[in-house]
Amino acid sequence: MKGANDSLVVCFGEMLIDFVPTVAGVSLAEAPAFKKAPGGAPANVAVGISRLGGSSAYMGKLGDDEFGYMLSDILKQNNVDNSGVRFDSTARTALAFVTLKDDGEREFLFFRHPSADMLLRESELDINLLEQARIFHYGSISLISEPCRSSQFAAMRIAKKSGSILSYDPNLRLALWPSAEAAREGIMSIWDQADVIKISEEEITFLTGCDDPNDDKVVMDKLFHPNLKLLIVTEGSKGCRYYTKEFKGWVAGVKVKPVDTTGAGDAFVGGMLSNLASNLNLFEDEKLLREALLFANACGAVTVTERGAIPALPTKDAVLKLLGKVPA
Repeated sequence: MKGANDSLVVCFGEMLIDFVPTVAGVSLAEAPAFKKAPGGAPANVAVGISRLGGSSAYMGKLGDDEFGYMLSDILKQNNVDNSGVRFDSTARTALAFVTLKDDGEREFLFFRHPSADMLLRESELDINLLEQARIFHYGSISLISEPCRSSQFAAMRIAKKSGSILSYDPNLRLALWPSAEAAREGIMSIWDQADVIKISEEEITFLTGCDDPNDDKVVMDKLFHPNLKLLIVTEGSKGCRYYTKEFKGWVAGVKVKPVDTTGAGDAFVGGMLSNLASNLNLFEDEKLLREALLFANACGAVTVTERGAIPALPTKDAVLKLLGKVPA
């Protein structure tokens, strides 16, 4: 039985500070200065949903330090429920240095030895919050080490038991895993539990062993599973493909001039989940699903026109304006 707020999306996992060079197209060593920006895919998704007018909560662990409290406050300022945030006095808030190459694509250098997000314990989970979730969204970075890994398993179990839709964005960051094999195994270890999965073309190639990511047969044979209601393949600016048990198709991207691709995938997920949270029948209705995915594509498009993830996440008006659905 869900509470009064029956469209809550709870996002679980890492939140960190991205240090982004003030100049694009240089290596980390050449960057003259860095601007700090809140990041971490699950937190970005939570803010994305809230900014679109949806209801979201973030669950994870931050350092008992200035950066940790800054991030928790950023959630609050963006109307994200931060009651599931815990602080760790033995580890720092995670940091990532992100370089932007000339084409707006990114390279990462992480500082997590270990960072606070890796130390969330099962006993620290906010069970009440998990039980309220209409959608429980998570990634794979929390699966890399204990105790966070067991905490994620427990959170998924609690959410599922109380009727939540499980949404999974593997969000592959190979540099954080001990090896490529460990990453593949870890990501696939919870694959068959998700109701919704969003994956990129590169991730298809990685997970299926270099098969053609555009081959529908590869996707259906190797990645679609019996419990899955919706599998989405994002293709960057080109758009996205979708697969359900009943139908499959492609929705074109929305053209913009990219400045920084940071957060585009998270903005897409936020756009998609905010629509899904208010209408769980999207899986059955191809027309509605296509509309939701076009909206999600536009969310990603607005985000790449500005630097950083959270600062660039769009409002509903900005998305509708890009789609030409509200007067400029």
